[in-house]
Amino acid sequence: MIELWNGILMGLALSILVGPILFSLIQRSIEQGIKAGLWVALGIWASDIFFIGGIMLGVTHIAKMIESPLFEPILGVLGGLVLIGIGVGMFISKPAENMEAANGLEILSSQWKLWLEGFLINTVNPFSVIFWTSLITARSIETDLFSMNSYFFFGSVLGTIIITDVLKVVLAEKISKRLQPKHILRMRKISGIALFLFGVVMMVRVTLI
Repeated sequence: MIELWNGILMGLALSILVGPILFSLIQRSIEQGIKAGLWVALGIWASDIFFIGGIMLGVTHIAKMIESPLFEPILGVLGGLVLIGIGVGMFISKPAENMEAANGLEILSSQWKLWLEGFLINTVNPFSVIFWTSLITARSIETDLFSMNSYFFFGSVLGTIIITDVLKVVLAEKISKRLQPKHILRMRKISGIALFLFGVVMMVRVTLI
């Protein structure tokens, strides 16, 4: 039971952090509704599962890779460029129509683009890699990674992240019903600028600091 609560607390701590993932998740939910927000969230969750599974299987090699002086700069620059690209695209483009109104092919295309956005933003974020590697490495020192306790712990971390992300999507969609189109456009531009700045800061931090 203690592993379950520890995982929930860790998931809550991670879910309240303000970063590019939060901006993307909320903005898509406001513009295109719950389904769009959930597709972004699905990409984020897939990335987290990818990290958990991959790092658990190769924790020693990945921990050594992260210790390399080139790892964070390379991933930080790549992640920064992705965030800058998404931010600029969000700033200069108009809000997409709600996916409910699109035809079948457009819906499928939009869904996978949203999924890919969530997956990329989370995957190329150095914080995500370092967070999961540090957490899993610490667990491997304390206990067996493939024990039932570890499964409870990581399951509760991921479960808490999923539940809080769903709540964010639902709340954002509720808020959108009170917003006029000009307000949504303004929020889109603010989110685009925020993602752009996150990308610039990420690149500066890993190359100059």
